[in-house]
Amino acid sequence: MKWTVRASTPADSIWIAELRAEVLRPDLERLGRFDPQRVRERFTAAFRPELTRVIEVEGRGVGSITVRPETDGVWIEHFYLSTELQGRGIGRGVLESVLAESGTQPFRLNVLQGSRAAALYTRLGFVLSDEDEVDVWMIRPRVSA
Repeated sequence: MKWTVRASTPADSIWIAELRAEVLRPDLERLGRFDPQRVRERFTAAFRPELTRVIEVEGRGVGSITVRPETDGVWIEHFYLSTELQGRGIGRGVLESVLAESGTQPFRLNVLQGSRAAALYTRLGFVLSDEDEVDVWMIRPRVSA
């Protein structure tokens, strides 16, 4: 399936917050942590449109990914894809394109315990860095220059 990415705008925060609630709901409910208001507020408070890209299919926003450079590596955050499009290679393609951009920096992310997304991250070279009862932090080690 063909996808593109575009720069995010402040107006994207509303629908991405809704997408986040939809995508994370099953895992958060399983973990006993789903609060519909909090899941949206946490996104809105952390949203950085200048670092976020919107994933589009047929001109329609279907996902997002935030790429935040820090001194300890590049953090991948707010990586959501509409549930109707998961499993079609879009997420993998988007993530592979982001991983190809950074050169030698390590990549970091966190995922909820038991999330199916962890399998994708593992296939693309991420390994466990730390975890607690809710979150799993993963790192894709630095690539040699």
